[in-house]
Amino acid sequence: MTNSPDSAENEATRPTADLQWRRHLPTLASAAAGIHQASDDWDAVSDSFCDQDGWPIDEKGYADGKVKRDAEAWKHAEVFLDLGPEVLAGVREAASGDDYVEGAISDDLRWLRGIDTTLEHARQLRREWDEVVALIDGPLPGTREIYEERAQEHRNSEGWHYAHELGIQGPALIRAAEHLAHRADTEQAAQTERARVALARSSSGTREAPRTDPPVPRAPNPAPPGRSR
Repeated sequence: MTNSPDSAENEATRPTADLQWRRHLPTLASAAAGIHQASDDWDAVSDSFCDQDGWPIDEKGYADGKVKRDAEAWKHAEVFLDLGPEVLAGVREAASGDDYVEGAISDDLRWLRGIDTTLEHARQLRREWDEVVALIDGPLPGTREIYEERAQEHRNSEGWHYAHELGIQGPALIRAAEHLAHRADTEQAAQTERARVALARSSSGTREAPRTDPPVPRAPNPAPPGRSR
């Protein structure tokens, strides 16, 4: 049966999947890079605060360095808390069973088995410390800021483990998401081309044949002139 022009046009404009989550990928990629950068920056200087056995000889410098690392890493971890669940749900919806067994992203998808736990624990940590900060009531002017800063340092210190885990799991999530988004684009392009061909065929099938005028009847041969008597 020949498709109507309207049905072919609808097929061309119908998306293959809802990939609104893909808009978060650059932000998540930047957050993952930020976690790695915070870790690398600390690794580059941490030995300078310690002796040959690894014990701190500059305890203040060592402590300040860890505070800076933890704060920077947690800032990027919160990006995953805000955007990661939507991307994770989109990846799981777009991935097929075969993607988990073999293929370009099978290893990345296996890495994602623990990301739910990491996100949930980090989210719980954030809730707990948000409640602590909300209850802070400094006895003297200006002391609330001091207590709040200390509370945030404790939160960041506890959150370093989760930030480190997200620094590993996050890139796997991003690679899988980018692969699936690219595949969806390819399928969408093929679907659009099929719809274009169907639309062209439908249009040619419904086009009326050109009208032609009926043939003009030939005039009868004139009668031969009669002989005069």
